[in-house]
Order: sequence, then structure tokens, then C-alpha cells
Amino acid sequence: MKNQVTVALASFGMSGKVFHGPLLKVNCNFRVKLVLERSKTLSKALFPDVTIVKTYDTILSDNEVELVVVNTPDKYHYPMVKQALEAGKHVVVEKPATLRSAELQELIELAKAKGLVFTVFQNRRWDGDFRTVQKVIREARFGRLVEFESHYDRYRTEITPGTWKEEGDEYGGVLYNLGSHMVDQAYVLFGKPQTVTAHLKTVRTGGKVADYYDVRLDYGGFSALLKCSYLVMNPGPRYTINGEYGTFKKWGIDGQEDLLKAGNLPEGEDWGKEDVDYWGTLVYTENEEHIEELVETIPGDYRIFYDKMYEAIRNDKALPVNPAKALEVLKILEACLLSNKEHRTVIV
Repeated sequence: MKNQVTVALASFGMSGKVFHGPLLKVNCNFRVKLVLERSKTLSKALFPDVTIVKTYDTILSDNEVELVVVNTPDKYHYPMVKQALEAGKHVVVEKPATLRSAELQELIELAKAKGLVFTVFQNRRWDGDFRTVQKVIREARFGRLVEFESHYDRYRTEITPGTWKEEGDEYGGVLYNLGSHMVDQAYVLFGKPQTVTAHLKTVRTGGKVADYYDVRLDYGGFSALLKCSYLVMNPGPRYTINGEYGTFKKWGIDGQEDLLKAGNLPEGEDWGKEDVDYWGTLVYTENEEHIEELVETIPGDYRIFYDKMYEAIRNDKALPVNPAKALEVLKILEACLLSNKEHRTVIV
């Protein structure tokens, strides 16, 4: 097609194979030309005509490449994004963007100075359950918001040796992984909190990094509670929202990732639709009447991210994720680390 954006993937690990690759594959506005794979050729299954390269410099020196997707381990994000921007490439970087907010601030300024499109892949903004939560909060049938609680619990006793998410310093573990999604969702819903209180722990036997967190964001009139643990065999609701006159609960988690992991391409009108068994429940009182109703889940759709990315590059439209907002999320994550380290509540 004419006016396609030519793309290079900086790696083809889990995020390349499960998220970026399939999303770019089905979007006719993008053409994946190069994939960096140092020892494998996994991307050929999805992109038979792709050129596999062995060095990042090969990507940066290719004049046809307009967009670089930096989806490597977190510690490499800052230098790789900086190199790509300095080479005149637009950039999508995996969440949480960089390890430190000062690094992200520098990249935002660099992209602006060079007139380049730079954004962060926060795909869970387009989870079906989160899109539904946004609607429920906007309608506020439960009245004044009292407490928002979000869980991302798993049961995973095994520890895979040699993986970067299972090793490292304070930036490893679940806070900068799953926590970056949950803090981003809270920020999208409510903005910057007044204070942050966080507790991080390692709960699995033999674990080396935090695999549990309890984060409390205070907004004055209400609080947002964000929790994650790798040792929850029978999880409760994914979301619980309590208001003055009612409660919304939603079980289960958006199914797009599981579908993508199983090799399904994100295609068709039914993509992201959720079975009625997993719809949320809203219980509230109105005019002294007790009301209980199912809330249909809005279909999840990660495809929206690259639709918006194309419009940002070609038509100067709004970015799918404003990096300035991602910077605020990163500052909240840093406040979580400080709160846990010093055993205190941190003013944001």
C-alpha cells in the first residue's frame, strides 16, 4: 500500500512475538522490514519476507526504516531509544519506557527537538475490562467514589532461571512489569495522586525480586488500591469499585494476550469480545430501589494502539500514549520504591 510506515523490531522475544508482531501484521498501514534476532529466525513464521539483522546499527542505518519498536529488556530502553531518535527514527518503546524518570524526560525533549513521534506501549489501556471500568466510573451509578481496587494476581510457583524479569535490582520484578500497567490505568482514570504508600515483597521460595506489591494511591476523597501477587491460586475480582450508593465488581482478565499467545491474529469484528459469564456486576440503590445488573464488557482491542500510531506519524494526530503522561506514571513508580524502602507514605 502507498504511504505505509516502514518498521523495524528491535527484538523478537515475548513482546515481539505476542504483541507487536501480530498487531503490525494485521495493520496494512505498516510494513515490517527488519527484525533484530541475534541467533534465531522466529520472526520468519509471522513475516516470511522480513530481513533478519544481527546488529542494532543495521536498523539505525537503514534509511527506509521510519519507526523502531524498542521492545528489549527494560535496562536497554534508554540507550536504544536515544540512538533511534538521534538517527531520526520515530519510536515505540515498551512500558514502563525507561527505568528512571530523568531518562524519560531527556528522551521526550530529544524527540520534541527532532520533531519525531515517540510513545510508550501501554497496551492495557485497551483491555476490555479496563475500557468497561472507565465507562462505569464515568456513569457513576454507584454515586460518589469511595474506593477503587485493582488486582493482577497469578499463581506461579516456578522461577525461570536466567530471565531478566526474575533477576536484578529494585527495578526488576512485578512493580515495573505488571505494576506499570496498573499505575498507568489508575493515572488514566484519576490523574496524579496526592500520596503513595507501597509495600513490596518476595513471596515465592527462592525468588530474587519482588513478586508481590500492595500500592495505595490517595486522592483525598478516595483511594486507589493496586495489588499483585504470584501466589494467588484462587483470585478474587479483577476490579472492585465501591461508591456511596453501590459496588461494581469484575472477575477475570482480558483475553487478548492468551489468544495472541495461542497464535491467533487480532482480526475480525469479534476480536476482544468477552463471554457473558465474565461480565461485571453492578449493585446500587436509586430512589430507594435496590438494583442489580450485569455490565457488558466493552471488547478489548490492542489494534487501536497502532491505528493511532499511524495517524500520529502520517497525519500529526494525537499519540496513542502521551509520553509526558508516561513520565508521571514513572514518577509514581519511583515513589513506590521510595515508600517501600523507607517504610513511609510519600507525597507525590
